[in-house]
Amino acid sequence: MKLRLPGRRPAETTPDPAVDLTAQQLSTVGKGRPTPKRSEAQGRRQGPPPPPPRTRKEAYKRMREQQAANRGSAREAAARGDDSALPARDRGPEKRLVRDVVDARRNAGSLFLVVAALVLVGYFIPNQAVQSYTVFLWFAFFLVIIGDSVVLGRRIKKVVAERFPNVTRTRGLVWYGISRATMVRRWRFPKPQVAVGAEV
Repeated sequence: MKLRLPGRRPAETTPDPAVDLTAQQLSTVGKGRPTPKRSEAQGRRQGPPPPPPRTRKEAYKRMREQQAANRGSAREAAARGDDSALPARDRGPEKRLVRDVVDARRNAGSLFLVVAALVLVGYFIPNQAVQSYTVFLWFAFFLVIIGDSVVLGRRIKKVVAERFPNVTRTRGLVWYGISRATMVRRWRFPKPQVAVGAEV
């Protein structure tokens, strides 16, 4: 232990170059860039942020508007055939192929609502001959639908077997295609992605 005499200054010690260099590096080395502001980190917003809701009713209203916007975008994606937005019954490349097969042909089932409306009108006409023709038209149309569904089912099985040879159970795909074929084309969902007469 060194004693310090009164009136004398301590001897100056020369700093160790290695220690001094390490200390300088620790004090100067950082991220190499200034910390960004919160506004810069969150990105540029379009206009000022909306004020917080003042009442619970206003908060519920904003929440409903946000949910409606999300539902609208999800429905648009589903209408385009986006697999991530479709319900489970419409997902998968096999279902997409079946939809294309159905949408590329003219189906007798798409006239179901038109014929049903004619039959309904015919029942209200107080004429025995007209009612008889209405029953005959209804019966003949069902036979046409059955025949067209058989042709469509065979077409679906053939195309699926060519594109997806690993798929062995096609009954569900056939019924999926037939049920879609009974809808009016403009009301089908997801919307048709191929034109009538297109090669699938």
